[in-house]
Amino acid sequence: MISEMERTHLGCEAKPDVKRGRKKEEYNGEESRHCQLKKLKAEIISKCMTQTKIDELIFNFIVEDCQSFYVLEQPGFRKLVAGLTEGLRSMDRVTLFTKVDQGFSRMREELMEKLSSIQYVCTTADIWTANSRSFFGMTCHWIDKHSLERKSAALGFARLQGRITHDTIAGRIHDIHVAYNIESKVQTTVTDNGSPFISVFREFAVDSKESDDDIGFYENVSTVLEGEPEQDMLLFLPTVQRCASHTLEQIVTEDFWQAVSQGPMCQLHYSTMAKVYAVWNKCHHLQVGMDSAEEIGKMALVVPAVIRWNVEYCAVQKIVSLSERELTELCARLEVPRMQPEEMAFLKEYVTVFHPLAFALELFQAEQKCYLGLVIPTVLSLKNKLNEQKDSATYLSGVINAIVVAIDLRFQELFASTEAKIATATTPQFRLLWMAASDREEMCAVLATEAAQMDPGTITEPNTSRNSSNTIETEDDFFSYGSVKPAIQIQQRGVMEEIRKYVEGTGKSLECLQDFPRMKQLFLKYNTTLPSTAPIQRLFSQKGNLVTSQRNFLTDDYFERIQLLRYNSNVCTLVTE
Repeated sequence: MISEMERTHLGCEAKPDVKRGRKKEEYNGEESRHCQLKKLKAEIISKCMTQTKIDELIFNFIVEDCQSFYVLEQPGFRKLVAGLTEGLRSMDRVTLFTKVDQGFSRMREELMEKLSSIQYVCTTADIWTANSRSFFGMTCHWIDKHSLERKSAALGFARLQGRITHDTIAGRIHDIHVAYNIESKVQTTVTDNGSPFISVFREFAVDSKESDDDIGFYENVSTVLEGEPEQDMLLFLPTVQRCASHTLEQIVTEDFWQAVSQGPMCQLHYSTMAKVYAVWNKCHHLQVGMDSAEEIGKMALVVPAVIRWNVEYCAVQKIVSLSERELTELCARLEVPRMQPEEMAFLKEYVTVFHPLAFALELFQAEQKCYLGLVIPTVLSLKNKLNEQKDSATYLSGVINAIVVAIDLRFQELFASTEAKIATATTPQFRLLWMAASDREEMCAVLATEAAQMDPGTITEPNTSRNSSNTIETEDDFFSYGSVKPAIQIQQRGVMEEIRKYVEGTGKSLECLQDFPRMKQLFLKYNTTLPSTAPIQRLFSQKGNLVTSQRNFLTDDYFERIQLLRYNSNVCTLVTE
């Protein structure tokens, strides 16, 4: 017979068994749910991440970020792909080369299809040298006739070998134009002001008006360009458009330095800039210098490592933005000579006087909103802004005079260009505001003549349901010429009536061109031309990690294909099958 104490003891012993059973059931349930979630995750990944999708993502990663092909063979990269995709594998280099071929073929087909429907295009060309290898690059640009947006694509990034003559450069330009069937559509080819390209277009352009006086020195190309053409070639190139950005760079470097060296401010300028460069050098080469600049000025001090005037100007702006106490402390920390009050006053005036020029360079180096019609108003406004500061300038009054004279001299061909005038007049932001009142009647007649010659099939009817826009652009503070007086009397109907309404309009957005089909067509024809070579410079700046020792196994053809695939990813798909 079990006593009361024993029954109580047995009851106490039975309770832990019940708890352990419950915990086991809960554990089994949690494990089951974990397995179910893991299976569900694997099922979702298997549906979303197929091997084809993984290959596509890896291909885009290699091309868009300019990664080494050797990444595919690294154990860590393979483990990363396998871990993220539940066992899917990374492609090998052989597969990648195949996909590059497929992607390049598809990109080329898509690009040629796009260009086949374009009426006017512009190309830019340049030569780039790195690691003892020279490359010829070319980009193509057009304006979408519906949205009026600028579109761009890269056409070539070919290796140049052997002697690089005028025939070689002309042949490359011609061959690329022919390969994409755009030789009859190219309005102009934009190059810098270096002597090789100017000489090439003087010799081979259909209608070349270049003069010998303005041929400059282009050190990168001149080092590889040798000799005269070995044989006559039946090549015909489009007209050349000189880079407006390069012209401004020449003015602010060559003409500025010449004016300063011959003026009374020579010693002050050299002593001031010597101290500024001493600060930059310490910040660039010593970590303690950069740390001191960030600690004292609460900002990263810009160091002009790239030989571009606007980069140097921004660096000077940073120096000037420091207070007198901050700059004195920075010079003491870096152990460089302290700025004198007169030197600081000179730097502040330098920044103020040349701000319009830096602004103009930024406008020219843009791509989406930059048209040939922007150049004349920009240059005229630049002259006005410089002249406004001449009387108040203490140190740079003589230099301003020299800069204005240089602007007139270097841009005189552009001011005389009928094409540039039409491009400006058909840009709604400017219309005829930039012209003298006495010249506006004549310009209207030129527009009427050009509009009358347009193919009627290319002209669409205006959208009368939409009112002309009064959008104000951000450059309005920079461009100011007064208002157009309604004194222009145009009595004829048709073309002249459209021109009259356009000239008297006030809309500044490109959208208002939809109401003026003939003006829109003239805009497309003459503003397709870019005023600078900024796009081809961006193509060269994409070289990234490709030009290194571990990538030298790439043939020239594959190097070009990777560069073109990368640049054209915005206009063509990179998807491969």
